[in-house]
Amino acid sequence: MPGSHINDHQVRYYMKMRQTVSPRSAAACAAFSTATAYRLEADMRLPSQRKAPRGRRRPDPLADIFDSEVVPLLESAPGIRAVAVFEEMQRRHPELPDGVRRTMERRIRSWRALQGPDRDVIFRQVHEPGRMGLSDFTDMADLGVRIAGVRLDHRLYHFRLACSGFEHAHVILGGESFIALAEGLQNALWALGGAPREHRSDSLSAAFRNLDASARDALLMRGSADFDELAEYRRFIDEIVARKNARSAKRIDAERAVLQPLPGMRTSDYEEVLVMVTSSGGFTLRKVFYTVPSRLIGHRLRVRLYDDRLELFLGGTPLFTLPRGRADRKGKHDHVVDYRHVIHALRRKPMALLNLVYRDQLFPREAYRRMFDRLIDRLADRMACRTMVELLSLAHERACEAELAGVLESLLATPQGMPDMAALRARFAPDPAALPEVIVELAPLSAYEALLAPRAEEMA
Repeated sequence: MPGSHINDHQVRYYMKMRQTVSPRSAAACAAFSTATAYRLEADMRLPSQRKAPRGRRRPDPLADIFDSEVVPLLESAPGIRAVAVFEEMQRRHPELPDGVRRTMERRIRSWRALQGPDRDVIFRQVHEPGRMGLSDFTDMADLGVRIAGVRLDHRLYHFRLACSGFEHAHVILGGESFIALAEGLQNALWALGGAPREHRSDSLSAAFRNLDASARDALLMRGSADFDELAEYRRFIDEIVARKNARSAKRIDAERAVLQPLPGMRTSDYEEVLVMVTSSGGFTLRKVFYTVPSRLIGHRLRVRLYDDRLELFLGGTPLFTLPRGRADRKGKHDHVVDYRHVIHALRRKPMALLNLVYRDQLFPREAYRRMFDRLIDRLADRMACRTMVELLSLAHERACEAELAGVLESLLATPQGMPDMAALRARFAPDPAALPEVIVELAPLSAYEALLAPRAEEMA
């Protein structure tokens, strides 16, 4: 077409047709003139090869600083981000406009590609079905998860099948211990229904896709990182993993068919220790004091120590389960206290509450602690301790811990609110209408004589 430029595609097509036909016919097939064909015969370069390189149309804004300042900074700190370099250059040169940021980012990217340091290489692997399972721990403290308003410092144990991508996650409250690995791995294998032939648990950051990014996105979609209880957060993690596994369901089912069968029963995923219950009404284990019912004082208990709980046994008889506590990172002792274990003794010695070592852990809810602070401020120490012990006793005996906490919150919301024990006992007293009416009919004495008569005849 007159006045239009030919392109590389037309020239290539012309060259192809020129092998069998004349220049005039090949030009007609390529849709340009015969004169253009004869010019191509003299110079067979493509149109794109004839264009002169495009030069810069405006002065380089980084000409004075890139080689002298930016490059030394990149060499001294290879991992520094381009935006950080730009901010530093703006600090040194306030006249540098914001619009130069993209130019600097492209220039840094090109410099790193041509002269930058070598980067890590991921070697893709061919994974055989049923062969490899991977375990890793991920620190989740930066997610800011809170349980009942308290920040949860925790990790996730994460298991993954290398071939199909099956995943399982388990919330770990302590560190990366053998107990955590044994419990998490067995939970994963029993949920999978089989076991791979090999298992790796060393540093797998280059080949392992952790769950922290998925959990962070899910928390953003949820709109809050606050959970009422730990079990709710565990269900939240399980839902994330279930959705990821659903996307790979066919591959997982195919790999499950070639897994090794599981043994008949699980192996030990706990540590067993013996402890002695002291006259303090509890025992100390791993710098943590645990209370137990006072009737166990003087007995030796067998404790199964899990990552998140303690299971207590007296001989072979199971007793109950306690949540596991952990000492402070600086070595400060912790306390796991159930006020129900010691409330009967506190009623006899209420003043012991004043300077009790584990007083703050004794209160089952925050409202009780705040009410004790108010009592101490407004009453004599003896009366404040007695009133607080009576409140705890009421919560235990009437099974109204949560309801009583609500009443205390209402009192704390008013400047002069103080508990009235008589009114509280009446409020949480058993409802007489709800008590069953029991009628006992006494049997006549003659009925007993009738029972004894046959026996007397036999003896005669």
